[in-house]
Amino acid sequence: MKLGMVAGEASGDLLAGLLMGGLKARWPGLSAFGIGGPKMIAQGFEAWWPSERLAVHGYAEALKVYRQLVGLRTELGDRLLAERPAAFVGIDAPDFNLGLEARLKSAGMKTIHFVCPSIWAWRGGRVHKLAASSDHVLCVFPFEPELLAEAGVPASYVGHPLADAIPLDVPRAAARLALGLAAQDTVLAVLPGSRRGEIRHIAPAFVRAALRLKAARPELRCVLPIAPGLRPAIEAIVAEAGAQHALQLIDGRSHEALAASDVVLVASGTATLEAALFKRPMVIGYRIAALSWQIMRHMRYQPWIGLPNVLAREFLVPERLQHDMTPEALAADVLRWLDHPADGERVAARFTEMHHTLRRDTAQAATDAIAQVVEA
Repeated sequence: MKLGMVAGEASGDLLAGLLMGGLKARWPGLSAFGIGGPKMIAQGFEAWWPSERLAVHGYAEALKVYRQLVGLRTELGDRLLAERPAAFVGIDAPDFNLGLEARLKSAGMKTIHFVCPSIWAWRGGRVHKLAASSDHVLCVFPFEPELLAEAGVPASYVGHPLADAIPLDVPRAAARLALGLAAQDTVLAVLPGSRRGEIRHIAPAFVRAALRLKAARPELRCVLPIAPGLRPAIEAIVAEAGAQHALQLIDGRSHEALAASDVVLVASGTATLEAALFKRPMVIGYRIAALSWQIMRHMRYQPWIGLPNVLAREFLVPERLQHDMTPEALAADVLRWLDHPADGERVAARFTEMHHTLRRDTAQAATDAIAQVVEA
């Protein structure tokens, strides 16, 4: 069995790496190739290009590298058409993958898109592009297949692979031991993003918020897991803020940091869902280039951007966006969680319900759906 796959950036690599476990169980001789990251490579994936090539942040940054991305997509499409895998699976990255899927589908290749674009949040018109590009969509949220059915797009709810990967009972003690933290410590996990653009726009405010929190609570332990390749950028921001004493920097190990934490300060994205699955109260922050913000703010259909709030259909946790994402506001929101632990417990109970809803043995369910498409 041969499959072409594309996963953009760290979150797509994480999802695809988990998916590949199910695919290999179904097809032990699986050959998968395309664009992927280290977690996919660890599962035997042949990465023609690394997933970080697709890690762009907002419209402004995408415009700067538009020609390179189009050239990459064309070259990848040529190579996939020459290899003729049984199917192509695009994992998230809709702005890159849907155009590629449309070309492959028109050439007779079966196409599957894993992770429905957030048409329920903004840019709803993409559902028509999805219909033209994909033979089947694998949805990670339970309300999505019905929305797609209305547009005539075949889809399956497969749950979220992170809900399978993250334990229902969080191993806090073990995580603290692994990170050199004491059982009695108060711990803040700081996750400013996994893309260079996110680090540039978000990390300075997060680092300065941690500095303020450390001044207000000297006993607070602040742990910042660094995504691959971003240590120099993070260290420069920490040094510029004079925050070396305030933060414990670790390479990767974000799940251990989340498990060890009492509260999480997190950039909007997949990491917010991870924090929710670890049952942690959080403060969500996000900032993008001014041009991107002006475009995107008029396309939103709902008041929330953080996945935990979207799934709950209410503001369970605070969101600080764009100009409102100041170190002062972020620190104040974190302190409110620390000062009111009962509120955190109530949110954790909601996150536990969310975890059960999203837990569906995603690798198996997605593999079954892919097999049906391939064998049809």
